[in-house]
Amino acid sequence: MSDRPAVTMPGENLLPSDVDVDELVRAEHGNPFAILGPHSDGDGLVIRAYLPNALGVDVLDRSGINALGSMEQGQVPGFFVIRLSNPQPYLLRIRWAGGEQITEDPYSFGPQLGEVDMHLFSEGNHREIGRVFGAQVVTVEGVPGVRFAVWAPNARRVSVVGSFNGWDGRRHPMRLRFPSGVWELFIPRLQPGDAYKYEILGPDGVLPLKADPVALATEHPPGTASVIARPLEYEWHDQAWLQQRPARQAIDAPMSIYELHAGSWRREGGDGGRLYNWHELAERLIPYVVDLGFTHIELMPIMEHPFGGSWGYQLLSQFAPSARYGTAHDFAAFVDACHGAGIGVILDWVPAHFPTDAHGLGEFDGTALYEYAHPFEGFHQDWDTYIYNLGRTEVHGFMLASALHWLREFHVDALRVDAVASMLYRDYSRNEGEWIPNRHGGRENLEAIDFLRHLNDVVALEAPGALVIAEESTAFPGVSKPTSEGGLGFSYKWNMGWMHDTLKYIQEDPINRRYHHDRMTFGLVYAFSEHFVLPISHDEVVHGKGSLIDKMPGDRWQQFANLRAYLTFMWTHPGKKLLFMGSEFGQWREWNHDRELDWFLLDEADHRGAQHLVRDLNRLYCQEPALHQLDCDPQGFQWLIGDDRNNSVFAWLRRSTTGHPLLVVANFTPVVREGYRVGVPLEGRWLEIFNSDAECYGGSNVGNGGGLLAEALPSHGEQRSLLLTLPPLGVVMLRPQG
Repeated sequence: MSDRPAVTMPGENLLPSDVDVDELVRAEHGNPFAILGPHSDGDGLVIRAYLPNALGVDVLDRSGINALGSMEQGQVPGFFVIRLSNPQPYLLRIRWAGGEQITEDPYSFGPQLGEVDMHLFSEGNHREIGRVFGAQVVTVEGVPGVRFAVWAPNARRVSVVGSFNGWDGRRHPMRLRFPSGVWELFIPRLQPGDAYKYEILGPDGVLPLKADPVALATEHPPGTASVIARPLEYEWHDQAWLQQRPARQAIDAPMSIYELHAGSWRREGGDGGRLYNWHELAERLIPYVVDLGFTHIELMPIMEHPFGGSWGYQLLSQFAPSARYGTAHDFAAFVDACHGAGIGVILDWVPAHFPTDAHGLGEFDGTALYEYAHPFEGFHQDWDTYIYNLGRTEVHGFMLASALHWLREFHVDALRVDAVASMLYRDYSRNEGEWIPNRHGGRENLEAIDFLRHLNDVVALEAPGALVIAEESTAFPGVSKPTSEGGLGFSYKWNMGWMHDTLKYIQEDPINRRYHHDRMTFGLVYAFSEHFVLPISHDEVVHGKGSLIDKMPGDRWQQFANLRAYLTFMWTHPGKKLLFMGSEFGQWREWNHDRELDWFLLDEADHRGAQHLVRDLNRLYCQEPALHQLDCDPQGFQWLIGDDRNNSVFAWLRRSTTGHPLLVVANFTPVVREGYRVGVPLEGRWLEIFNSDAECYGGSNVGNGGGLLAEALPSHGEQRSLLLTLPPLGVVMLRPQG
């Protein structure tokens, strides 16, 4: 047995330089592992710790029972050192004014992230950033704790601060992994639920405390800290749904989307009440959506965002569901419940911009890291937000991993990508001389285009059957064309042109509609150039635009008749459907994110009638193959009457893949039109299967007695025709019997 003492007292050779200690004290040391933790000196183990405000520190063996010695104070208070003659694993017993803490030394653990992780991150192709970076609850060398990793390549020092260390940046400075610019640290014995941020010493000084860009949970706003989250270990029950999903979301399938804002659909206790959590939303929303026959819901952004008035579109946590509605586990359960009820879930996702809040991504390490440096490239004047620099590989990979995170971790069925037009063009909403051309001198944002193509290719590979939908308002070619054919590769594109044209038409007084007739027909010129979604979204019922029912001209009866006719026109037009909440029952006031919908309106017959109409439209849309199978194929649509502007009448055929026709005739004037002849392709009896003027919807019940026989009189290029009665401000659907 050695007669050497287990502990020797600190000498000059055990103490770091005064410069190193001074940098630790001032929280400016860029390489704390070079000083702190265990270091072999050839004959033993020198252990150093910097624990400001600690009263004393003992070193214990790993059992925590046997003391190996007391650490001596070094050059400054809080700096402790000891030399063990017999190197071995150890614990620190730290005496604080408020009690005693026993823990492993964070600076006794080696590098945490592997070289593969570093390489994939740096090249912008790490597809599991949400499982590797941020705060990950892990076990290292048998020790439970939390591993932190954050990208801040231009920082001089980064520390994890939180409730566990008094928000003191001197306590847990991190290790820099060169050349990736990633800082990491494993802190033993931390528990899920603790709040944290990063304290960053930038090139020009200490920055405001920064939330974790890859946080998996956050404080409830107005709190801005990140929160250590438990690993998402949800037991899913949606295997059958996922197997059916590719067919349910194919271009020949019906897709009817109910867009909603989770915080204002309903509230506990009505207006001014608390927000429903995911469990409560599942109990109330899912039965409602199923009853109305929608196939999908689309949630406005539910990622954490500091300002509720942004509706989620100015988000800062690309990996964390908002604490407003519950935990990540709660959100997973909500998605699972939707799938169990046959409802797909679409999330709004925002890669176009991010807010300037001090705790966010802006100048994250003291430099323009996530954003472009030049304001002509990196700042949206319209929204007062920064613009992601997707040409930087790490930012490209960060956003790519965020998209995959929602699709894989939460089984989300589709992402609707917000503001794609602003991403595609460098001069978007900019005056001459306020934008920087691309490397070829053009206006296209080449790096954003590359990102979107890569995103769509990767989603198709990593999340089979999931969709990526573009909100794109320009004529950029090939948005929903495969990348292999030179397109952007999106599954669908919002048809903003159709929306603007048809809303402009329906707002006109019927006596003037003859002068705007082309607005209803022009959409068919390009209806099959992309895979389209027809959107009547939240953007159309805010900021003084009026609600959908409030856009309608005429007296109350005519307003509801116009609403019913417009929705029927929409549901029978080629393209998938999207309707914002409240529009289905004719809410009068504009949407307000701080109030729930005016559900009391359903006590009135005309509002119930509008809701009943939407329910029946969704049922027919799903049941009638002609209304959805050839949505993206010109063979599925045939104009019969597109030029009767004097009567504001339109008639067309929709066809299924087998060629079976369905006739739609619309009269957009408040005049009953008797004896209106329309050509049809088949003889026999045609059944009137839908009439927006039906009494059950609040209409005047003018129609065709359930159906009528085709006559052998040629009309509109067909050899037979029907002599119809067209209801006022009404749309009828007929199909051949049998």
